Amino acid sequence: MMRWLLAMLLVAQPALSDELPRPDHIVIVIEENKPFTRIIGNREAPYINDLAKRGALFTQSYGVTHPSQPNYLALFSGGTHSVTSDVCPLALSGDNLASQLQAKGFSFASYSESMPEAGYDGCFFSAYRRKHNPGANWKDFVAPNQPFSAFPADYAQLPTVAFVVPDQLNDMHDGSVERGDAWLKRNIEHYAHWAMQHNSLLIVTWDEDDGSSNNRIATIFVGAMVKPGQYTLRINHYSVLRMIEEMYGLPYLNESAQAGAAEGWWK
Repeated sequence: MMRWLLAMLLVAQPALSDELPRPDHIVIVIEENKPFTRIIGNREAPYINDLAKRGALFTQSYGVTHPSQPNYLALFSGGTHSVTSDVCPLALSGDNLASQLQAKGFSFASYSESMPEAGYDGCFFSAYRRKHNPGANWKDFVAPNQPFSAFPADYAQLPTVAFVVPDQLNDMHDGSVERGDAWLKRNIEHYAHWAMQHNSLLIVTWDEDDGSSNNRIATIFVGAMVKPGQYTLRINHYSVLRMIEEMYGLPYLNESAQAGAAEGWWK
């Protein structure tokens, strides 16, 4: 009798990974160094605020540390690898989101604006900075590392998960919020609209704040499975990684194993 009751309880309470949607494609755009209050409600960012109204806005989203580079590493691999600066080059090893996806038959690519060629391993070129392109730092597993010019016009040709990294003029690092907002509208809005119709997801987030707001940042989800609204669940980069891992049945990477997934936002 007890065994039967236990079996029934297990059936009645499926794992979170069974409940999460599985998008055909996820595009993650990473912006730079702006606190939540500098983005949400700011007239200089009309497009981003429109996205926030169309999608799920996480009002308690946080970077994991300062400066920029370890936050990108956290989102890509579940850890900062004891990196505490923007030092370049790095030579890292071990599993990451790209290798985990490929091991399960899925795909990954990063698309970095102003990077001169595929596979480029220099630290900078024009307004490109490798510190914002975490996959370039793994030597035992070379993640598909593309310039943004290779971002496909046919979004059905996108990998399962893609990082999109604007250059330092367009990611709000050196350029203004207004310029970054305009870049997103020009380069990402078509995908956002397409994702609504094609079981896909757009995530727009920031690496960190500017040191003024306890590292509170804006994170926005837009897509076919998204229930629009504001969500107060506290999340960070590890939470977003954990969510992706659960969506595709991947092992948890490092600190993501301890993080709560970004949940409750789907229809």
